[in-house]
Amino acid sequence: MTRIDFYTKVDDKLRFAGKLCAKALSQKLRVNVYAPDAALAERFDRLLWTDNATGFIPHCRAGDPLAAETPVLIHEREGELLHDALLINLDAAWPPFFSRFERVIEIVSTDTQDATAARERFRFYRDRGYAMQTHDMGASK
Repeated sequence: MTRIDFYTKVDDKLRFAGKLCAKALSQKLRVNVYAPDAALAERFDRLLWTDNATGFIPHCRAGDPLAAETPVLIHEREGELLHDALLINLDAAWPPFFSRFERVIEIVSTDTQDATAARERFRFYRDRGYAMQTHDMGASK
């Protein structure tokens, strides 16, 4: 069954997602990043090219010809999911295809609207019996 991890009180969701991608790569995991908003997907793509804190993270969009060989894929829609180890959700709603993954990461910012949407996702997963863990990133400052 899919394991769900919530990382809460995160200052910068995209930068934190980049750090999680870097950590997953160091563990030889492949990552799908779900960003259904085109502008959000573009910002995250750009961040992975330019953020010095994470170094270079090999990535591409899910529809790219190199997707099968690339460890981090950015999805704007379900489309063709090439691996199912880890999904990082950057959407406000739960991804309809989440259950095919071994692990799903939900990142919750300090923004009130984002936290409210995350509580709904948390209830959705909990009510369906998924194993969940919460990591308070505000406490680690």
